[in-house]
Amino acid sequence: MASEYAIELKNITKRFGTILANDNVNLTVKYGEILSVLGENGSGKTTLMNMISGIYFPDHGQIFINGEEVVIRSPKDAFAHKIGMIHQHFKLVDVLNATENIVLGLNEGKKFDIKESAKRVAEICEQFGFELDPYKKIYEMSVSEKQTVEIIKVLYRGADVLILDEPTAVLTPQETQKLFRVLRKMRDNGKAIIIITHKLHEVLSLSDRVSVLCKGKYIGTVNTAETNESELTEMMVGKKISLNIHRSVPKDPQDRLVIRHLNCINREGVKQLDDVSFTAKSGEILGIAGIAGSGQKELLEAIAGLQRLASGEILYLNPQTGKTDNLRDKTPQQIRDLGVRLSFVPEDRLGMGLVGNMDIVDNMMLRSYRKGKSGFLKRKQPKNLAESVIEQLEVVTPSAATPVRRLSGGNVQKVLVGREIAESPTVFMAAYPVRGLDINSSFLIYNLLNEQKENGVAVIFVGEDLDVLLELCDRILVIGSGRVAGIVDGRTATKEEVGLLMTKGANHLQEGAAHE
Repeated sequence: MASEYAIELKNITKRFGTILANDNVNLTVKYGEILSVLGENGSGKTTLMNMISGIYFPDHGQIFINGEEVVIRSPKDAFAHKIGMIHQHFKLVDVLNATENIVLGLNEGKKFDIKESAKRVAEICEQFGFELDPYKKIYEMSVSEKQTVEIIKVLYRGADVLILDEPTAVLTPQETQKLFRVLRKMRDNGKAIIIITHKLHEVLSLSDRVSVLCKGKYIGTVNTAETNESELTEMMVGKKISLNIHRSVPKDPQDRLVIRHLNCINREGVKQLDDVSFTAKSGEILGIAGIAGSGQKELLEAIAGLQRLASGEILYLNPQTGKTDNLRDKTPQQIRDLGVRLSFVPEDRLGMGLVGNMDIVDNMMLRSYRKGKSGFLKRKQPKNLAESVIEQLEVVTPSAATPVRRLSGGNVQKVLVGREIAESPTVFMAAYPVRGLDINSSFLIYNLLNEQKENGVAVIFVGEDLDVLLELCDRILVIGSGRVAGIVDGRTATKEEVGLLMTKGANHLQEGAAHE
């Protein structure tokens, strides 16, 4: 008799040196269902899935597919069993187009025909509801389009079991909903889908069952319809935790950063910032809300010296000297040389914030190596900083000498945020600093932002969760299509009020398009 399970794991164990990543884990997934695998950062979720997809080999335990025991030693073996994994950090070649990336490395036993392959890609898109141009280059794509290419890549190879590692970590709410529609359609087509995640509201809205891991151990599996956020949280962390964000009252706020009439036009001639003006004050958290692609990223990059401006001023009121400096058109190095301490946690943490092949200590040194007075680098201070960040932010890693690319996504984010805060900034800018973080880690970051605020730092926080913005921020600037739609008080504003301002910004974008 055939098994009811597409995949069944029995007593799977995996060690990395002294670290026990998975400890006798049992897990099942059925065809025609979405299973969420939930757990804190470093709980062993990705390691477990990497064994199903052939990247790691278990030290102990059995893997059954359709009721038969199998041995998976490589991704090629996994594909032979119709298993495909979509990783958190995409593995695509930027200069190739979507179709070329999808068929790359695939031997179909005949001469490659780009038109025929593109036609098959288009058919998969139509079947499951994807939106993708088969000929579009990867470097021209948004994050969501790149993820679509990765999903189609495994479907093209005939996968019936799909594993997605933190699929919404880099997606906007709108892109997330679009992905969920596609995943539900794939489930209804009989695919078995496993999602590694930590976002409870997404788990409850999307999955059929939830399996929970805690510190490498299997805690249990529950039907999604029969559970709630507090029960899942308790299973994840082993105790009840409060889901309330602390917000202190600003003390003696002073103007720290005055932005006047910023205008930014990209290489294609599209206006990304349109007459943006606001003030960030010391001792407060200024939230920035907006629909994806409204100019949040460009605004922070402009302040950090990473984006050229067409016009406008970025005035920094130096608390040490009392002088006012215009940061516009200065390089990041010149901004630092002025004594301006801008710490910037970018949206793309591995592509822009950290070097994946370097260890945690070396990534700490990226901020300070120019300060050396000889050709030799001193590693003691960065090593102490790395160990301090690991301890304070509870980074799960074998040691400070571990390459950053080997850490889970959430732990990568903790290393980046910890390094930036250690610079003792007077202005701290964070773009989506809790993307990819579990509940415990997210609240740890919120507390760190509050600590910076209480130390007199001007904190600028770009977030996508309106509930968090309203609980955490003192003021919220709403931006839409590169223009300020309004600024509201975080303590008195409602979600509906902020949502209306966001819609107003989006309407402005549509009206602008209609007039062109």
